[in-house]
Amino acid sequence: MNMSNDANQAATPNGIPGLRGSDHIGFTVPDIEVAHDFLTRILGATFVYKLGPYPKGPAIAEKLEISPETTMQEIRFYRLHTGVNLEVFQYDAPDQRMTVPQNSDVGGHHMALYVDNLNAAIEFLRSQDIEVLGQPTQSSGPSKGQEWAYFKSPWGMYFELVSFPNGKAYEKHADTILWDPRNPNA
Repeated sequence: MNMSNDANQAATPNGIPGLRGSDHIGFTVPDIEVAHDFLTRILGATFVYKLGPYPKGPAIAEKLEISPETTMQEIRFYRLHTGVNLEVFQYDAPDQRMTVPQNSDVGGHHMALYVDNLNAAIEFLRSQDIEVLGQPTQSSGPSKGQEWAYFKSPWGMYFELVSFPNGKAYEKHADTILWDPRNPNA
């Protein structure tokens, strides 16, 4: 189903006017070179450009709600296949917390990545010494048809692999379906 921009706006009358979707996901890493290696070599992201450093001070501190003593060392931008762009930060901050939140913590998060073959993807991650958590799980209920498994980046950020080559159960009767990475223009 291909909607024109006008039709898409008419179909979503609530929320921020003109909102079209996700542009990027931003996250902070302890070592931008380690992150670069992981993002390009393991995830296959394409490095696009970098910015920084940005000096500490009240102007940036107010905009980002960070300590005025924080220096934004570098920002790097990546394109992740047909999905979202990534904005990766490395800061030098006197009050920086280095503990990655668990999924159950407030602010806990993960990034899910669609793969065509879950077992092949897991085998690749393990061959690269990437920690995969447990064995693949078969979803049930509305998500039946999906398999998933979590893994961790070298700095401890959670990622998830998902695969549903034949779709998910809920799609058969849904008026609206989730955006589908198998068909990104639909």
